[in-house]
Amino acid sequence: MKVHTGTLGRVNDEPVEVSVADARRHLADVLNAASARGRITYITSRGRRVAAVVPLTVAENAERGIGAAHLAGEDESTPP
Repeated sequence: MKVHTGTLGRVNDEPVEVSVADARRHLADVLNAASARGRITYITSRGRRVAAVVPLTVAENAERGIGAAHLAGEDESTPP
């Protein structure tokens, strides 16, 4: 696993990257790290990030930001 420096928002652990295969093998650990420790885990395929497992609050905040932008009439492709 490749560990990145820096924190995002209320994240407690450093974000990490794991391959799809490793994420499958350790899914329970990845989910526990997100929910219990606030870790963001980037899932990679052939070295490229393809998805992320994030704490629920991070996902909900992102969803609210997108919803607010939509209600304000902003283009959905515009970052919140």
